[in-house]
Amino acid sequence: MFRRLRLTSFRWAVAIACTFFVCTALLFGFVYWQSSIYMTEHFDSVGVKRAEVIASMRRGEWVDAVEQRVSEDPGHQFSAGLFTPGGHRIAGNIESLPPHIAARDGAQDATVTRIDPDGRHTQSVRAVVRRLRGGEWLILGRNNQESEEIAEIIGRALALGLLPALGLAALTGAFLSAGAKQRIEELTQLAGQIAAGDLHRRLPIIERDHPYDKLSAIINRMLDHMELLVGQLANVGNDIAHDLRTPLTRVRTTLERARENAQTAEELRDAADRAIDGLDKSLAIVTALLRIAAIEHGQRTVGFGNVDLGRIVAEAAELYSPMAEDRHIRLRVASGGAAAVTGDRDLLFEAAANLIDNAIKFTPDNGQVDVAVSHVGDHTVLRVSDTGPGISDTDREVVTRRFYRADKSRRTPGAGLGLSLVAAIVKLHGFRLVISSGPGCVIEIICPD
Repeated sequence: MFRRLRLTSFRWAVAIACTFFVCTALLFGFVYWQSSIYMTEHFDSVGVKRAEVIASMRRGEWVDAVEQRVSEDPGHQFSAGLFTPGGHRIAGNIESLPPHIAARDGAQDATVTRIDPDGRHTQSVRAVVRRLRGGEWLILGRNNQESEEIAEIIGRALALGLLPALGLAALTGAFLSAGAKQRIEELTQLAGQIAAGDLHRRLPIIERDHPYDKLSAIINRMLDHMELLVGQLANVGNDIAHDLRTPLTRVRTTLERARENAQTAEELRDAADRAIDGLDKSLAIVTALLRIAAIEHGQRTVGFGNVDLGRIVAEAAELYSPMAEDRHIRLRVASGGAAAVTGDRDLLFEAAANLIDNAIKFTPDNGQVDVAVSHVGDHTVLRVSDTGPGISDTDREVVTRRFYRADKSRRTPGAGLGLSLVAAIVKLHGFRLVISSGPGCVIEIICPD
């Protein structure tokens, strides 16, 4: 029970109930105040008019008018009295003139003693006092008890209305806290299962607009990403072992053969060169993996600035033009003028170089590679297309994974990390990588201006 009282939902429910109670009490108080003012002014105006009517009568009609006023009051709400100038009672049910009474235009509070058949009674009244033509005193009063009864009725209505409402609010708070506690326990249980290694579990979503469901959706997306990363991490070790094993095995075989079969120093140097080449390939793989990891963790964002993407692409294309000429591949570069983007110049150069290198590598001899930087709407687009075999729809979804190589590219030199590096650079910059078929292969980096 005490744990439930500490829940935020229950506290909010209690706070709302108290606020509702205070606001309703103020509303009832205002209603009572306005009702009291209205009734007092209404009764005062009626008493003043009645006194004026009696005062305008002939002298001999005053007694009958006062007695009629008293006789019309079975509920003992009205009091009336006619007194001589010296204060002696002439007619009515008021025993004597109240002390400190004075004739006024309006009504005033006074205390009078009523003479009833069952005895004398002291009443607090709103009295209208007039001096008649002969100096006589006329007093017409109305009992204030009616206002007190109205206050009692309002108070009773307040108690009957607010206490159940307050109890209902408390029950609602308890219900909400129980629901919140149940959802939290479900989330805790599932979180424990996920922490134990069951990454396939997901938090339930009941109502999409509920705050808990929004939180669950965010956590589920985070778990999807974590599951993907864990799966990739589990495969990376195998991929690294597989891709490093081949060059390292070649290095070992080369050195063993040289030790057993080399007859001259020239043969030993040749074997050493082949071993060094294999080690360089292994080091290149490790270096590429370290660069991808550093880029994916956003360690290069401090070097961002305004750079000209068109100039970067032109430099990368110039670097690979000799390779294209050796294979008689037409490498064409088109730029629509200055193309300023925000990013790291070295990383963008590396991304463009990898795309051009891949395009040349997978394009057959006498083929063509087109590199273009253009403005499309409010985006700057780097587009690299070739006349190679292209990428199938199945491979297109996984081609940016580390060490992934399509079947038709198995014989092409490389470690399968080029597009992974490009994808990491694109993600770091907040750009978008699009891979499609042209014919051939078409890869675009879309950069928001």
